Amino acid sequence: MTRVHMPPLVGASGWLNSEPLVAAELRGRVVLVDFWTLTCINWLRQEPYVRAWSEAYRDDGLVVIGVHTPEFSFEHELDLVRQATQDRGIDYPVALDNDYKVWSAFANHYWPALYFVDADGVIRDQYFGEGRYERSERVIQRLLGVERELVTVEGTGVEAEADWDNLRTPETYLGYAGGEPSASPDRLSLNQWALAGDWTVGPENVEVVEPGGSISFRFHARDAHLVLSPAAREPIPFRVLLDGEAPGPSHGVDVDEHGNGLLAEGRLYQLIRQRDAIRERTLEVAFREPGAQAYAFTFG
Repeated sequence: MTRVHMPPLVGASGWLNSEPLVAAELRGRVVLVDFWTLTCINWLRQEPYVRAWSEAYRDDGLVVIGVHTPEFSFEHELDLVRQATQDRGIDYPVALDNDYKVWSAFANHYWPALYFVDADGVIRDQYFGEGRYERSERVIQRLLGVERELVTVEGTGVEAEADWDNLRTPETYLGYAGGEPSASPDRLSLNQWALAGDWTVGPENVEVVEPGGSISFRFHARDAHLVLSPAAREPIPFRVLLDGEAPGPSHGVDVDEHGNGLLAEGRLYQLIRQRDAIRERTLEVAFREPGAQAYAFTFG
């Protein structure tokens, strides 16, 4: 079996929480490399585990390295990546991979992606996507030569595990590269979306041109999120309706019970978390000012 060594990290354009790290200098340490991008809901739900492993096994010799490789153009902004590391409580080194050089060196294709590297610098395991947490932690323990109880992790807010039994709506990209709107706002079937008002459709997003533009989505899931970024400098107020009414107790962490939210920086916004029986619903997001850019809906 071919032994694949961990590629060098020299392609990173910068680092957070650390001076630049070189793969050769990590020999003798077990390394977990985590590829992520700040708007990825799958990474957000995985991150509590990676954070817990870093804390639990640091003294045993584990080095966790995050590699932030942006998916959307606004995710290249250093301040947004720095804010995301602070919001998530990440204190381990993060390589900024704006040019995809580290991504390419690993021949990676996924967010999130975990690579488990032994003390000789050999990649011994890899996993793409969220889940498989118990086995991943056992791999870390085996590489470190330790055996003990697994860490206890319970994500909250956007980090909470999805309600997989009720998740029937897929991630949906909104720019023209992802497909055209499905219908008009008043004739939506499950998993269809539509725009109302004046919008510009670009390759990776749709942008509100005039105040009052709205986007609607018919979904079936506990949680509904929308990746947003402001083209304007000033924050943009928005209003969320669920089946035509204020969401009340079903509001997400980024809106209040009346459905009011504020688009202040580029990131993933949690709009809905249903607290009662989960069923098919229609979500509407209306923006009070132009300049709001919507990239993708994700669900949980």
